[in-house]
Amino acid sequence: MEISAATVKAFRDKTGLPMMDCKKALIEAGGDEEKAVEILRKSGAKTMAARTDRETGCGRIALYTDPKKNVSAMVELLCESAPVSNTEEFIALVNGLAEQLATGPGAKTADELLAQPFPGKPGVTLKQFYDDLVNKIREVFRLTRIRRIDGPCGAYVHHNAAVGVLLPLEGDNVSLGKDISMHVASMKPQALSEGDIDPAAVEKERKMILEEVQAQSKGKPENVLQKIVDGKMKAFFAERTLLGQPFVKDTAKTVQQACDEGKIKIKEMIHWVLGQ
Repeated sequence: MEISAATVKAFRDKTGLPMMDCKKALIEAGGDEEKAVEILRKSGAKTMAARTDRETGCGRIALYTDPKKNVSAMVELLCESAPVSNTEEFIALVNGLAEQLATGPGAKTADELLAQPFPGKPGVTLKQFYDDLVNKIREVFRLTRIRRIDGPCGAYVHHNAAVGVLLPLEGDNVSLGKDISMHVASMKPQALSEGDIDPAAVEKERKMILEEVQAQSKGKPENVLQKIVDGKMKAFFAERTLLGQPFVKDTAKTVQQACDEGKIKIKEMIHWVLGQ
């Protein structure tokens, strides 16, 4: 079957795929564009199946919040290169994933989310858009993390889309929650509170501090040494825990004190760094 150059070019403009691939698919499909698209998808899937071991060190974290419905969602989509992560289509995909996760029925897995509709694109699923973009760009994509919070939540994604924070709250001071989310992105606490730090790491730190204090304060009573150790451990926790850190917007108070004054309680700290 002969396919005109104009038809091939129009189909190429529609799919973004190489001219020869488009021509072969159209010929195989007998000129039926819908069938040709499916042929290209299957062909692309075979090609990408051989590339699954490629490193995906770039990508974006996207956030969607709906204050009226009291729901927030965050997703992480990885790809192979920075230029791809900054394309309009990739940004549209990751934002669509976050929006659907927040406004749809929810999802426990990446596959479950991808099977859902693409917001604002009638008749198109997220998986179809995802597959078509992978087929067009020929890079490996990985939807590595998804999280939805129903209820009050502080939320923030850094302007480079490489850091994202969700803080589920008790209390409705979401504005303060957002400020504290920005604090998390900036100060990078290791845990929410003292009880969330690995006990083995705490014990190791206490032992190291005690050995240092004993070496520097020979002859001092044991109870005095323990008070010194306790003071240093307090500094250890203050540096590493969100609630113990000085609040960046008012360093005269800790994050815990800011929460108390704002009548909120942080139930969990979800802090993502792209690819980590």
